[in-house]
Amino acid sequence: MVRIKNYIKIVSLILILTAYSCQNDDAPEVLNEGTDEFTNNWIYEQMQRYYYYNSSLPSRGDLKKLPQDYFLGLLHPQDRFSYAVNLNDASTYPQSLRNSFGFNISFIEHEGQVLGVVLYVLQDSPAQYAGLQRGQYINAINAVPVNHENYNNLYEELSASQNAQLTVMDYHENTGFSAPYVKNITKGTVLLQPVRGKIIQEQNHTVGYIQIPHFDVGLSQALLNAFLNFKSQGVDEVVVDLRYNGGGDVSSATALAILLAPNIQADQQFIRFTGNANGGVVNQSFTEALKTNETQVSFEALRSAHPSIGRVFILCSSHTASASEIIINNLRPFMQVITIGSKTMGKDVATFPIENDMASTDEEKWILYPAIYKISNANGEGNYAAGITPSIDLEELGELSIHPLGEPNEVLLSQSLAIITGTERINTGKNVMQTQKNIGSINDAEPIIMNNLSLR
Repeated sequence: MVRIKNYIKIVSLILILTAYSCQNDDAPEVLNEGTDEFTNNWIYEQMQRYYYYNSSLPSRGDLKKLPQDYFLGLLHPQDRFSYAVNLNDASTYPQSLRNSFGFNISFIEHEGQVLGVVLYVLQDSPAQYAGLQRGQYINAINAVPVNHENYNNLYEELSASQNAQLTVMDYHENTGFSAPYVKNITKGTVLLQPVRGKIIQEQNHTVGYIQIPHFDVGLSQALLNAFLNFKSQGVDEVVVDLRYNGGGDVSSATALAILLAPNIQADQQFIRFTGNANGGVVNQSFTEALKTNETQVSFEALRSAHPSIGRVFILCSSHTASASEIIINNLRPFMQVITIGSKTMGKDVATFPIENDMASTDEEKWILYPAIYKISNANGEGNYAAGITPSIDLEELGELSIHPLGEPNEVLLSQSLAIITGTERINTGKNVMQTQKNIGSINDAEPIIMNNLSLR
């Protein structure tokens, strides 16, 4: 029995969308509970009903496969985000450096050498305790030099490991790269991250800069506090840094939208979820989307902190996904959104967890997170599975010296300030190094999860 509780209204959200539609594909008459055949038959039936791409499901096929392999074999070629987890098998859970060690990394090539670049280090994380900092370079992982052939495998092995040895180099504009040295890091708990806001005085402008690492449940109050400070300081422009925000709670993202958008009403449509024939279309106003997972902070309280702005600058990257992309796409009907950075991940789907409550043992307890809905804005605009192209395409790694987030001379923020002040666009030069691949972006993204979803 699926834990969807009579299909009542949407209560919470987190990105990944799937679909619901039924097909008549007769199941085997007798299946023994506790077998892979029984589990796989259950998986197929759920995908028939809920999967966004259910009309293109293959036949029921070989039910003797391992459940993980069977589930993956059902996915549409365009589906990058659906996944299934076994409660008794930690290896089935999505893994990433951010969730296990607390940092984001990219790989670049400089003068023929492939290097890892530390982009973001979470506060109070194993990475921070090990001394990792944004802008450091990694030339070996577990004593294996990074190269073109192995960097992807090294990343995956690092994400799944309990301990790691990183060979690190610092870079300074005047002295270049330091001699390599070793940092040891152990996987541990990554705590909820704070919102970081600051005021930047730039010529005759007062700019509010806010960096949001993740849209945690209950973030509305922290966002409200930050914007109350912005308003008290007379902010006339706002820069939102979402470049390493892989998503999270849609109600918290909605709270940010309510704070930013000018001239909106509580009952105006904010978001649309489009499923298959069973899921139909679900429209939500600002208030409805906020209340799905927020009971303490009201629409009116958020509007009281709205600064006098008609546009917003959003800093983005390939790590920007899910609820963060909702901010970009769903604010566009209400205000000018200027995005600076690189193309976002393209996670325009949402899901809810489908659990097999009839399983008799933990080994049989699978939870499915298939793509169920596509997400669009109040104008019906969406379809950004290939990513959202920024207004200004600017490479964050355009310089070897990578400045701290929130510093006015940091590449993406300085471009925002140049536009605000009407000065010449920042020239980062022809990139000193060529980015090879931002890996870890998909693993770092959060699904949009919608519990207790209303179905037809």
